[in-house]
Amino acid sequence: MNLASISEDKDKEKRIAVTPEIAKKYISLGFNLSLPNNYGSHLGFSDEEYKNLGVSFSDSEEEIIKNSDIIIQLGLLSDEKLSLLKENQTLIGSLNAFSNKEKLDNLKSKKINCFSLELLPRITRAQSMDILSSQANLAGYKAVVEAFQVYERAIPMMMTAAGTVPAAKVLVVGAGVAGLQAIATAKRMGAVVFATDVRMASKEQVESLGGKFLNVEGAENLETEGGYAKEASDDFKKKQEELLTETLKKIDIIICTALIPGREAPKIVKEEMFKNLQSGSIIYDLAAIQGGNTAFTKVDEIVEKNGVKILGEANILNKLPVSASNLYAKNVFNFISNLYDKENKKLNINLEDEIIEKTLIK
Repeated sequence: MNLASISEDKDKEKRIAVTPEIAKKYISLGFNLSLPNNYGSHLGFSDEEYKNLGVSFSDSEEEIIKNSDIIIQLGLLSDEKLSLLKENQTLIGSLNAFSNKEKLDNLKSKKINCFSLELLPRITRAQSMDILSSQANLAGYKAVVEAFQVYERAIPMMMTAAGTVPAAKVLVVGAGVAGLQAIATAKRMGAVVFATDVRMASKEQVESLGGKFLNVEGAENLETEGGYAKEASDDFKKKQEELLTETLKKIDIIICTALIPGREAPKIVKEEMFKNLQSGSIIYDLAAIQGGNTAFTKVDEIVEKNGVKILGEANILNKLPVSASNLYAKNVFNFISNLYDKENKKLNINLEDEIIEKTLIK
C-alpha cells in the first residue's frame, strides 16, 4: 500500500506526521512511503535521512496525493488538495470533526475514508494512539515555561541575607492532561500551585502532584463517560465564580486549560474578576483558539488589562515542534498498525473495533 504525508502550511503548523524513526517502522510493515521534498528539513530531518530508510521523494504534492492509498496529516488538507482525493483513499489526522463537519461529510459522500484522531475513545487499548494526551502534555509544560518567562519576578522562594523572596502562586484552571502537566512543571520550578476542575476525580490527581485543589461547595462530578469535562450548571458556575474571585487576590500566574470538546471554551476568568488580580500577574490561556477562558483573551496577542498580561497562541506546539512531532508520529503509527491487516496488506475497517468505529467519520 502507498502511504504518504504532505507538508503543512509552516506559517501555521511546524509539526510533521512522519519522523525518520516512524518512517522506518512503516517501511518495515511493508508500506511504500512518499513525502514531498524538504518535508522535515525545518526540524533538522534531511531528505537524505529519509531516503536512506527507503522513503521516496517528489516535488509534486499533487502526484503524491493522487498515488496514495493512505494520507496522514496534522490537520485537514486545504480545499484545493481535498479536491484531489478520490474514492477509497484514506485520510488520517486531527481533522477537527466538529468544526469541519461540512467538508468531512462531502469527503464521506465521495467514499473517502476519514479518521479523525481527536475522537479516539478513552480506553486502555487506545492510550498509545491518544494524540490529545500526548500533545496536551507538552502544551501544559510549555504554557508554564512561557508564562514564567514573561513574569518579572522569581518563581521559587529564595532566602537571602537581604530578605526572603516569596514563591510565586500559580492557579491552574482545568486539571486534564495539560493542566496536570502544568501543575507538575510549576511545582518543579518552586511555585505554590492551586487548581480547579469541574471533575471531582481530578482532586486526587492534583494533590498527588503537590497542588491544592479548590473545592466548589456542593460540587457535582461533571465528567462524561469518556473522561472529558462537560458543561457545568448555572449553580456550579456561580459557586465556582465566588471561589475564584477570592482566590485570585493571592495569585500571581494563571494557566487556563479548560476545554469542552466541540464547544466554545467556557469563560471562567470574567471581566469583573480582573479587579482582584494583582498588577504584574500573568495569564496564559491554552484555550485561546476556542475563544479563551478569560474575558479578554486574543489569539496570538499579548493583551494587558489592569496591569495583567494575558497570553494565548493559536498553536503553542509550534514552539516544541520536534518533541510534538515525535509523539504525534508515534500515535498515528500505532493507530495505523491497529487498522492495517498485515497478512493481506490492506486496511481492515472493522466497525466492531471501538477505536475504528469512534474515529471514522460516518
